[in-house]
Parts: sequence; C-alpha cells; structure tokens
Amino acid sequence: MKKYSAVIIFIIILLGLGYWLTRPVFYVQGEKGLITEIEAYDGLPLQIDFIHSVQKTPVEERLHLSDDLKTIKLDSTIYHSFGVGLPFLAEEGDWHQEGNDFIIDNMNRNFPKLSLRTGVGTKLTLTVDNEVFPVYESVPPGYRIDIYVAPRYQKYLDR
Repeated sequence: MKKYSAVIIFIIILLGLGYWLTRPVFYVQGEKGLITEIEAYDGLPLQIDFIHSVQKTPVEERLHLSDDLKTIKLDSTIYHSFGVGLPFLAEEGDWHQEGNDFIIDNMNRNFPKLSLRTGVGTKLTLTVDNEVFPVYESVPPGYRIDIYVAPRYQKYLDR
C-alpha cells in the first residue's frame, strides 16, 4: 500500500510541476538579463513612458495583455504636445484633447512581442502591474528590451 501512495504522490508532484512550467508568464527581458517576470493574466496592465525624440515632451503608451494571453494590446497614447513626428490620422484611433494633453484612445493594435531601445534623453520607463521600472537609469543608450508572453519553461530553455 505504501508503494502505491508514493507513486500517487510522485504523479501528483509531476502533474503540478508540469502545470506550473506551462503557465504563461509576462517577461520583460533585457539584452543582459531578466528585468521582471509576472504571472500572465487577462488584462495585465503595461505602461511605457518616454520622452519623444523630436518633440522632447513626455509620451505615455497604455497597453494590456489580451484575453487569450498571447498578444499585447495598445489601447491609448497620450502626448503632452502636438507636432512633427506624432501621429495625426483619424484611423489611428479616437483623438481628443484634455487640457494640454492629446490623447488617442481605442487604438486596438495587437503585438505578439514588443522590442524597445533606450535612447539618449528618452528616459524609458516601464510600469508593469503597477510596478515601475526606470530602465534608463540602469542601462546604456541603445540597450534592447523585449516584452513578451511565453510559457514559464521557455526561460529555462533560453539559458
């Protein structure tokens, strides 16, 4: 009887480990290592803040993880100025102005993965699930950041 109990416990542990390893995880990966990983869930919020390279004013991009946990959806962008180098087409989304801010809502753009680079003076900052990562403070200009969802086991295969 003890032999069967040990086998059953072993099988339960294996199934639990298999489930844990296959769960989707939201990764923010730098060229030289992991910045953060968070258990992926429907609607996981991501915000990208940076200084626009032409206008030299702040930009906020608001995104979230899709229902199927496979894509990152760009919902809206907030510009704190309007001019050269900024989108202006009606099909970009729903445009409106609030005070000095120019907002594009309902953008509904889907990305399987995002790749960003830090730039001189861009102050690239990521906010994932309300945790702030001022990436520009810890990496040099030109540093690549990849944002994606993958099963947890992928992290161990990529080493």
